[in-house]
Amino acid sequence: MKREPPQTEEGWYVLHDLRHVDWDAWRAAPERDRDRALTDGIDYLEYFEAVEDSSEGQSAVYTVLGDKADLMILHLRPTMADLDAAERQFEQTEFARYTEQATSYVSVTEASGYTEKAREYFDGEVDDDSGLAQYIQARLHPDVPDEEFVCFYPMSKRREPDQNWYDLPFAERAEHIKRHGDIGRQYGGKVEQMIAGSIGFDDHEWGITLWSDDMTHVKDLLTQMRFDPSTSKFADFGRFYVGRRFAPSDLPAVMNGQRVPTEDTNASGATTDGRTQPTDGAHPGTRETATAGQSGDAGSHGGVHPGSSAEGDHPHDGGDMASRDGEADEASESGDGHPAGGGRPDPGDASYEETDDLAQRLATMGLSEGEDYDAGDYGLLFYSESDAEALADEVADLRESFDHYDRHVATTVRAQSGRAAVVSIWTAREAAETAAGFLGDVSGVSDTYGGHLGEGAADEPEPTTANSSEEIQQQLADANVYAGQPNGEDVFALVLYSEADPETLSTEVAELTESFDHYDTHEGTAVYEAGEPLDAATADADQPRAAVVSLWETQSAADTASGFLTDLPEIVGRPDEGDGFGTMGMFYTVEPDHREEFVETFDEVGELLDEMDGHRETTLLANRDDENDMFIASQWDGKEDAMAFFRSDEFAETVQWGRTVLADRPRHVFLA
Repeated sequence: MKREPPQTEEGWYVLHDLRHVDWDAWRAAPERDRDRALTDGIDYLEYFEAVEDSSEGQSAVYTVLGDKADLMILHLRPTMADLDAAERQFEQTEFARYTEQATSYVSVTEASGYTEKAREYFDGEVDDDSGLAQYIQARLHPDVPDEEFVCFYPMSKRREPDQNWYDLPFAERAEHIKRHGDIGRQYGGKVEQMIAGSIGFDDHEWGITLWSDDMTHVKDLLTQMRFDPSTSKFADFGRFYVGRRFAPSDLPAVMNGQRVPTEDTNASGATTDGRTQPTDGAHPGTRETATAGQSGDAGSHGGVHPGSSAEGDHPHDGGDMASRDGEADEASESGDGHPAGGGRPDPGDASYEETDDLAQRLATMGLSEGEDYDAGDYGLLFYSESDAEALADEVADLRESFDHYDRHVATTVRAQSGRAAVVSIWTAREAAETAAGFLGDVSGVSDTYGGHLGEGAADEPEPTTANSSEEIQQQLADANVYAGQPNGEDVFALVLYSEADPETLSTEVAELTESFDHYDTHEGTAVYEAGEPLDAATADADQPRAAVVSLWETQSAADTASGFLTDLPEIVGRPDEGDGFGTMGMFYTVEPDHREEFVETFDEVGELLDEMDGHRETTLLANRDDENDMFIASQWDGKEDAMAFFRSDEFAETVQWGRTVLADRPRHVFLA
């Protein structure tokens, strides 16, 4: 069956021209020949970088680290003929005699989308002067950012028999892209990107160019995205090229092996006051500029940040034609440490003034209790200097994301006294604080307020962990992930079972754990492999033999982590879980000298359990990376049967004995 392709619009044509330098020929050349080559090279690069009219395109030059190339010249031009001329004109320079093209990539900037608003744009239902239309045009004709580092790579969507992106239904592709874009949005302000389509142009289907002043941001972004199915299942990559931008006037320094930018120039070649000014330097064209090591004007703007609109049908696409263009939240590096993949900002980053008269303020905008919200709800009021229409487009997709949460009441844009205002209402302050991390990033935000709506609402208690646990249990039940708070613990746990090969499962979990360990709220994630059940007579032959346990300090962090864990292979429920009751004892760390004794004692416990009414099965699992770390899972006919065992003298004696052989206090009974 033929699938529906996304609508697209194209902008500038793009050439990544990567060059090797013939260093032997360069060193052997007479000094006068090298000087002539440098003069010619600088003149060429300055001519193409000095395009004043943005309609004529952009150019930049970078060193390239490693052996794949030495230089990369990037051109963006209105037509393919312009690129053709730019490439051939370089070959006419004296400098080109000392270079050889290592590789090249031809593409065209592209906007595509899957949302209803995107289709309205492509169908001509959006005014050309609207904020959305202007935003998309800016993405199709981007400025090359002044960030120090560049990362370029080509990629394609996979077309294997069981992993064919182009065979997926339109709605499924849209969901992949939207979720993937949520990851990218967290790197706004840290990573800029340009997406260019190359189907029919080059060997891959897209060319991805990322810019940042810190390459670890690029690494973190791509690491997060590797765990999303849009990448893990459907993306194939070409070679990666990493470089540093330099001003054309620094070409002599580059060829001499000096650090660039030099003390006299920044990456864009501008002086400290923004003027281009020749000096008495070693070569005509040298610039007298800002402090060494700076990579251009921090105030300049560049390409679209990951996850924002107009990015195309690719792994970094937000599929979101009206998403925000500002810097995104920094949840990925927050002290609270929520994994970035979940798209949640750190609530601690939410900044607004608490006010008691928010209900009165909203009333002046036509929002009233009983009609638009209930007494006890919590509201946010963020004023913006942006145009209300453009702001409405920007907020529309935030609202779509908010609607996935039961606590969301309403988010809308209103005009008041010449200013635009974003109003967002939630049933709980905790949820509103999370939303504030997103709303603070919309364009032009200035004054921000928050407060309870309705008399007496401020005295309402915050949601308890138990209630939060119940919510997450319900959300994850269909995915066979058990979630909740261990008895007497201040951590939040996630447990799932898998029928995958334990070694394969461990490899995938190890990669997740490496990512999770970047966050302070992560307490540990491990794979436990089962031995024989203590009640082999009643054991189900299909009982999964591996469990993954992940502990977090906060519910919100665990909730976010669950999004990654549910992508692990072959997740299954436990037999009889629908009509039974499960218990899980976690992180029994046994003293090495007592491990054998611990296992033998559990055999004895098995004899006791055989005599307990309602007991079905108990399995002892061991951490694959630490055999002294144990996990115990039991299945009962019902909760009362399990509680009868926990209240027994035999259980109390077992606990007391455990204190003599355990290296640490166990996280002791998690009720699933």
